[in-house]
Amino acid sequence: MLAAALALTCGVSHAQTSAEVELARRVDRLALELIEVKAQLNRLQQQRSAAAAAPTLANPSAAATRTETATTTPETTATTAAPAAPATTMSANGPSAPMAASASAQAEPATVFSSYGEINYTRPTRNSENTQLDLTRFVLGLQHRLDPSTKVVAELEVEHAVSSSGDPGEVALEQAYVERQLDRTWAARGGLFLMPAGLLNENHEPTAYYGVHRNFVETAIIPTTWREGGIQFIGNFDNGLTVQAGISTGFDLTKWDATSTEGAESPLGSIHQELALAKARDLALFGALNWRGVPGLLVGGSIFSGGATHGQAVASSRIALWDLHARWTPGRWDLSTLYSRGTISNTRALNLPLVGNPTLIPKSFDGWYAQAAYRLWTRGDYTLSPFVRYEGFNTGRAYADLGPGLTASARPTEKVVTVGANFAVGPGVVLKVDVQRFREDSSLNRFNLGLGWSF
Repeated sequence: MLAAALALTCGVSHAQTSAEVELARRVDRLALELIEVKAQLNRLQQQRSAAAAAPTLANPSAAATRTETATTTPETTATTAAPAAPATTMSANGPSAPMAASASAQAEPATVFSSYGEINYTRPTRNSENTQLDLTRFVLGLQHRLDPSTKVVAELEVEHAVSSSGDPGEVALEQAYVERQLDRTWAARGGLFLMPAGLLNENHEPTAYYGVHRNFVETAIIPTTWREGGIQFIGNFDNGLTVQAGISTGFDLTKWDATSTEGAESPLGSIHQELALAKARDLALFGALNWRGVPGLLVGGSIFSGGATHGQAVASSRIALWDLHARWTPGRWDLSTLYSRGTISNTRALNLPLVGNPTLIPKSFDGWYAQAAYRLWTRGDYTLSPFVRYEGFNTGRAYADLGPGLTASARPTEKVVTVGANFAVGPGVVLKVDVQRFREDSSLNRFNLGLGWSF
């Protein structure tokens, strides 16, 4: 029962059955008592060992206490998830019991290492000369608990295997923050953290989503992996509601490159700052609500709004982004859907100096998807889950009127069908295969293979 409690606290597969979810909720209620029993046994063993090793010690229990303090570790809850298991933050399985999680901090190591990564093979069906095999990303995570209520979390990411002036790779900090549990319900987080937007941004490990590549809506519209510097407060309530809100850095429209296609691929992805000498004259407000009050069901949404010109452009501008999402895992099914929309204000004044360039700043952009997966076959540690996803996204839904002959035309909505399967090898390794078909630009049709891991 203790092993089951710890496993369920650290995060479970999103393909759980409803029966497993209900079992998880029951085990959570028992976790506190079980972990406290283990902690008491450990203290007794440490006291006996200390007494045997140093019989002349005046206060052997003090030595045992010091040993226990040196081996405390963070709990893994909906508000204080370790880097190795961020899926617990956005899981549809319901929040873990905070009191049980707090007790687990007394019995585990203070420092925890984690990692995830993926290697992907992509073969365009019409342009096979562009076939690529890529170590898309490799991430190392570190979490250290300073005391039962305070921890430091960091993740270092390397993209495309090699990073140098002549190579395509990138090295970046994905997260670096301090979190303090204020009471049973509320925690505060400060530093560089993932924004609570959509279903994927806080849960982007290859074992946490279907398909070789991340979906287009949550990369082109919501710029996953999206992180900002700031402070946020996270509240987990007994009714299954999670509240996140805070103030952070935002985007920088002065970085917009109208001569490249980067802005057409992802408007916000092309102007994110990632806390690298980030302009911070204009800050942003954000918030998210997620409800997991019914086993297997997650319903939520997020909103972000912040200035983006920092007093350095011809006109001030504000960027807003919001989304609504839901996920339901009845039995063997895993069903999810999401819609997201972004807007940029005062684009007419910003675009006038850019007329004649191929990529002007859009006034609005949006996207949606619906996805269904089914756990078809399970044997031992192996699980086969075929899936299908249908999505539409438009990175230039509308442009501000610049006058006859100058106003950019709205971009077409690209619609993509992805059909494939995830084959889980144990809890931390996944093999993936899928085929993607594009309606507007069929030259992008492709076949993908992937290998991913997370621990």
